[in-house]
Amino acid sequence: MRDADVVIVGAGAAGLSLAHWLSAGPAHRRPTVLLVEAPHGPLRPPQRTWCFWQAPGGPYDTALTASWEQLRVRSPDGTETVGRPAPLRYNMLRSGDFERLVGDRLAGMEGFRTLRAEVTTVRDAPGGAEVHGHDAAGHPVRLRAQWVFDSRPPRRLPPARTCLLQHFRGWFVRTERPAFTPGTADLMDFRTPQPAHGLSFGYVLPLSAHEALVEYTEFTREVLDDAGYERALRHYTADVLGLGALDVTATEQGVIPMTDARFPRRAGRSAFRIGTAGGATRPATGYTFSAVQRQTRAVAARLLAGRVPLPPRPHRIRSRAMDAVLLRALDSGRVDGADFFTGLFREVPMERLLRFLDGRSRLAEDLRIGLHTPVGPMLRTVAELPRLPRRHPQPGPPTATRPAPP
Repeated sequence: MRDADVVIVGAGAAGLSLAHWLSAGPAHRRPTVLLVEAPHGPLRPPQRTWCFWQAPGGPYDTALTASWEQLRVRSPDGTETVGRPAPLRYNMLRSGDFERLVGDRLAGMEGFRTLRAEVTTVRDAPGGAEVHGHDAAGHPVRLRAQWVFDSRPPRRLPPARTCLLQHFRGWFVRTERPAFTPGTADLMDFRTPQPAHGLSFGYVLPLSAHEALVEYTEFTREVLDDAGYERALRHYTADVLGLGALDVTATEQGVIPMTDARFPRRAGRSAFRIGTAGGATRPATGYTFSAVQRQTRAVAARLLAGRVPLPPRPHRIRSRAMDAVLLRALDSGRVDGADFFTGLFREVPMERLLRFLDGRSRLAEDLRIGLHTPVGPMLRTVAELPRLPRRHPQPGPPTATRPAPP
């Protein structure tokens, strides 16, 4: 006996998105769905922020915290590049608001249920797949379904030629004096001290003239300790931004793998991986949310059509190949990260560059953008990549699914 046609493990961005797209299908084709989320406690992640760009009229617009029509990048010497990527807007979506939006949609909808349990095992079983775990009281849980979709972050990353970590800590701040321009988001501010290996930048998403999310981000092989993040944020808010007196109302922190590893999308005959576990994180940027929407929408379409719901690859082969070259060029030190990104934003129209970063640009556009990169170092990296072995990265801190800036 099946507990549901579909079991979704994890109620983060990928799990909730798949439930949302399944609920949007015709009622007579919808499968029964059981969404398994972690019990309240240490297993449940804190509130997170997801950012993505999209034209107005998206399915989650009513839940957005804020959006910006103008974006800015600052070079190490303070030179500004400002652009409007119309018709795209840069959106901020808080995980709690997303959960409420999808939860309200599913509430009372026939065929959708939620269960709180810690999942320990997902495996094939006769006629489908099984999920094993235990509830908050420690009682065993066993679920059967025709299809299982596991959105939990991988415990260990697959072997890769290059693996950097995008790690960050952010403060939601409130200042005494007006300090922010509400209509402009700072995607990358390179007026931060650059590490000996990798790059760092600030990130500012204003919510009003007095409020903003201010983050310090690094692309390096190792994360900082608490004192390192606090020191970097104090320097950025006080010495670089000159915010003056401020209150920190909330914090967020995370680590996102930037790797050219190949993430398997299939965990068994009837079990699949989605989200970060299924390769949705863009290797060279850390953005995940838009790719999660493409992947889960395609899965839902296949399920509603009665087909095998193998998740598609979230990123094109061409995009993954370009990302592998960039990651290696950054990791080897052949390319200066701050100069690389400020050059791209300065020389490429903002809307075209955002589509490129999202993997939705055309081949001719990709080639033109490539001419604005350091051609010599990139070509040397292209020649080197085929000779590099793929290795398992050293065990490190848990990954986060919140997309940070590129």
